[in-house]
Amino acid sequence: MDEMLILVDAEDNSVGSQTKTLVHQQGLLHRAFSIFIFNSQGRLLLQQRAYGKYHSAGLWTNTCCGHPRWGEATQAAAQRRLQEEMGFCTELLQVSSFTYRAEVPGDLIEHEFDHIYVGLFDGEPQEDPEEAHSWLWVDIRQLAQEIKNDPDKFTVWFRTIMNNIDAAEIERWGKLVPH
Repeated sequence: MDEMLILVDAEDNSVGSQTKTLVHQQGLLHRAFSIFIFNSQGRLLLQQRAYGKYHSAGLWTNTCCGHPRWGEATQAAAQRRLQEEMGFCTELLQVSSFTYRAEVPGDLIEHEFDHIYVGLFDGEPQEDPEEAHSWLWVDIRQLAQEIKNDPDKFTVWFRTIMNNIDAAEIERWGKLVPH
């Protein structure tokens, strides 16, 4: 069954719901989240999306991302997806939000009101192979340079975040979570 996503207005007020497929075909504005997990050395955990994903397959991205279900709080959805995709839970703190609209492979459109959460984790993820092909810990400044040099290796939403927020600010996010 096609997952129901929460449609929102420009201020993130719920205005209805629609199937995930239709939302991405028509580019409807919907609620989403992106999770950035840091380790105690300040490195960011990246995920390589599984090759079976319906869009952006095989691309590198932030630790985890997704959509809350109708009636589900965004932070609860972020916790759920982190466990489902990467096999662990940790405390999450919302640090920012933004709206973007971009075409993605498969003639689909991502138009999201995206909430950014950060957390701390020093273990080894146990990724779900249906969601994530691989993972790695990276230095933020080296990552920012790699995104500039080879942007097509990364998802559009992750590039948007990394290109619009200073690397020093993203490094600061890693210090906001309790150690």
